[in-house]
Amino acid sequence: MTLSNRQPGVVLTDRVFTVPLDHERPDGETIEVYGREVVATGKAGENLPWLVYLEGGPGCQARRLIGAQAWLERALEDFRVLLLDQRGTGRSTPANRQTLPLRGGPREQADYLAHFRADAIVRDCELIRRELTGGAPWTVLGQSFGGFCAVNYLSTAPEGLAAVLITGGLPSLGATADEVYRAGYPRVERKVAAHYARYPQDVARARAIAGHLAEQGPLTLNGGYRLSVEAFQSLGILLGIGDGSHKLHYLLENAFVRTPNGPALPDTFQEEAQAALSYAARPLYAVLHEAIYAQPGLATRWAAERVRGEFPQFDAEKTLAGEAPLLFTGESIHPWMFDADPALAPLRETAELLAARTDWPGQLYAPEILARNEVPVAAVVYHDDMYVDTAHSLETARAIRGLRTWVTDEYEHDGVRADGPRVLDRLLGLVRGEL
Repeated sequence: MTLSNRQPGVVLTDRVFTVPLDHERPDGETIEVYGREVVATGKAGENLPWLVYLEGGPGCQARRLIGAQAWLERALEDFRVLLLDQRGTGRSTPANRQTLPLRGGPREQADYLAHFRADAIVRDCELIRRELTGGAPWTVLGQSFGGFCAVNYLSTAPEGLAAVLITGGLPSLGATADEVYRAGYPRVERKVAAHYARYPQDVARARAIAGHLAEQGPLTLNGGYRLSVEAFQSLGILLGIGDGSHKLHYLLENAFVRTPNGPALPDTFQEEAQAALSYAARPLYAVLHEAIYAQPGLATRWAAERVRGEFPQFDAEKTLAGEAPLLFTGESIHPWMFDADPALAPLRETAELLAARTDWPGQLYAPEILARNEVPVAAVVYHDDMYVDTAHSLETARAIRGLRTWVTDEYEHDGVRADGPRVLDRLLGLVRGEL
């Protein structure tokens, strides 16, 4: 039974689709993929074109918007929208520490999760599109990793696309995971420098917190997360979003309280740090993160951890022995996270197997098809985006025939959330030739 609800200005309808786990075996095991249909109240009975939204990640459910929030306000002027919980996330068949043991041991879990990359997500979309639209092409809006999926879509099933809109998600077509992170650490260093220029008092605060953790040893937070110096540094992931620098500052300014046993990190700091660091709500983000860059025949082998060694300025021990500001790190996944985070600890061996995996299917992107592209495509590229390398994005933009870019430093990586109606309106204008 299809269930519909109303929120201010919109009608929401639950959609559940059955898709093959392995699209190469369409008669084999199946999983469910959930989508939330959204349409403006006054247009619920109209025959509108469809727009499917692909969230960032990997491993993140579609955002739970209320009414016509954010970019949805603009989208609902023209479209019936499908907010897709990509396989393994949200209300789709879940994949996490609680459910994955149903598959068997770590080897079986890793084999299962190998079917959760962009190529499988796109093939899910094609099955869903044909069921919803009767075969008519639809528009895709891809945020971050959702943009990676959109480029795979353009490479493998362009006939299903009326237009593609990408926000902060133009991937390199051929870079290895090592090359992605080698380009990433300098960007992170620039973001940290900008943060300290904005909040110079945070230089001393960050050094004090790191020094406390180095001296006392890792602290088990109230929620069970093991906060080491490296884990503290990884709070730099906040610096890639529009208000992230301010959030990090407010977190640091509440770092210490006096106790009978000396200075300590208070409960408020612990709660906020755990919320920022834990992957309990999106474990696949950690487990599959480097796999989104995996090339056939080549293991990622914890690329972010290995490449970090090429940038000694991120070594906290050396920093604390001198006088330099402590550098935070950014969007990178490391083996120690599977020891620090209770939500990831049961998946440590599974993650190790995925990091060592070489038998990935064919290339995610097809440059020869993209060079002949006929689908209208527009992408906003955020200047010095901390999460997706700008140079890689612009190189890919040049490789996709007809793609129009909007390069801006008005926003960080979350521009479509910070100013969604304006961002989406401009992208629609670009694909429609209005700008």
